[in-house]
Amino acid sequence: MMPKRSTPEAAPADPCSIVIFGASGDLTHRLLTPALYNLAAGGLLPSGFSVVGVARGERSDDKFRAELAHSLHRFATSKVDEPIARKLLDGATYVEGDAEDPATYQKLGQVLARVEEARNTQGNRLFYLATPPTAFAPIGRQLGRSGLTREENGAWRRLIIEKPFGFDLTSAQALNRDLLDVLDEHQIYRIDHYLGKETVQNIMVFRFANGLFEPVWNRHHIDHVQISVAEQLTVGRRGRFYDATGALRDMVPNHLFQLLSLIAMEPPARFDAYAVRSEKAQALDALNVPDEATALRNSVRAQYVAGRVGDLDVTDYRATRDVRPDSTTETYVALKLMIDNWRWAGVPFYLRTGKALGSRRTEIAINFKRAPFTMFRDTPVDRLSQNFLTMRIQPEECISLQFNAKVPGPVISLAGVGMTFEYRDYFDAAPSTGYETLIYDCMIGDAILFQRADGIEAGWRAVQPFLDAWRNAGPKGLALYKAGSDGPPEADQLLARDGRRWRSIS
Repeated sequence: MMPKRSTPEAAPADPCSIVIFGASGDLTHRLLTPALYNLAAGGLLPSGFSVVGVARGERSDDKFRAELAHSLHRFATSKVDEPIARKLLDGATYVEGDAEDPATYQKLGQVLARVEEARNTQGNRLFYLATPPTAFAPIGRQLGRSGLTREENGAWRRLIIEKPFGFDLTSAQALNRDLLDVLDEHQIYRIDHYLGKETVQNIMVFRFANGLFEPVWNRHHIDHVQISVAEQLTVGRRGRFYDATGALRDMVPNHLFQLLSLIAMEPPARFDAYAVRSEKAQALDALNVPDEATALRNSVRAQYVAGRVGDLDVTDYRATRDVRPDSTTETYVALKLMIDNWRWAGVPFYLRTGKALGSRRTEIAINFKRAPFTMFRDTPVDRLSQNFLTMRIQPEECISLQFNAKVPGPVISLAGVGMTFEYRDYFDAAPSTGYETLIYDCMIGDAILFQRADGIEAGWRAVQPFLDAWRNAGPKGLALYKAGSDGPPEADQLLARDGRRWRSIS
């Protein structure tokens, strides 16, 4: 085994303040606070860094700091160094207010002016919308009208927006218009935390920094691609949100399409935000937009019923709190998509994601075409194993290659074998939440890992026919699957009719 390599050092970001809307929410406490601590522990936060939280509910600055400290100790990815934590949180400030009330922004402006003078943040501001999606446009408009996002005197002002970015194509276009009315595109950072994971970032390096793979990365050599995001988690306490959203809206236009675009994109002319995001958007724009009948044929939507996931007994989705008893919202979706360009013509991309499945696994599997069997027809070998290149994102980050090899012995016999590269074996990387890289990149103004308006709309354009077809089909098209399984049988049939099958997620 090769010796482990340390993560390359990076320079601290510019002095700045981060303003978190939704500062009392789960995202702030479970992920953002540990991520900021990890950046501080890694020496990547500037000396003039400050946190300003905005939320409803009265609390003092001291109470806000105590809540953040409690969350940090609860959700930290490694042992907390108390001096580092104190330095990060001692300057945290809280602003009470309604996100749609102009008075909130007047108060926020006064607090920022005071903080910036005291901590010398040079006027740089990062606004993070850790809020429900319905608040994105109102907050963006109020920030613009109040002048808090106006870039002047050399200071930058940036806005991070969580997913889902829109509810369908029309709403995504409307949200883009609302934000671009008050901000420039270079100020908007549409975040997808999957892009903070090392394996996802490594896809471009794997493809374009190695002469081995790019020559065979096309329709001549690849049979099909499978992208799977399987979750053991149920809907839990998110019933109201999830029942209005569903698996397709929640996962496909963002997480799964980001993975698809990295696999399908053409080589960018240079490694910068404009070139990379342009190629990703073009890959999504090349997705075939099916008619309604084709959308129904090439999709499966399903909902989990009672079963057992690990040691946990799971009730029907419809028995979840805040879920309608006659709900037809899907907790599982599988799609067959085609890309209409030279590289991928005729190569199907199969996507699936679901809740309450038997295992937790996120992976991209590229299935290469089988070699001709002719030379083995006079041997006991009756079939060749499939050649899969698999990039696993969770639970463990690794890249594996499956190929055929001869079984030792006097008789010609072949078996599928595998080689696996695991990050933990080669690199000494600190545990993370997945948000560290993205927050840091936003602070330094690197937008490569963030989505642009045209990419967002291209993704929704491909998804919209499925939403329309399902709405018109009503409840009759909804399949069921047992919690703890690999999903519904209908998803297996989606591939079986093409002579293919899903990789097991178990």
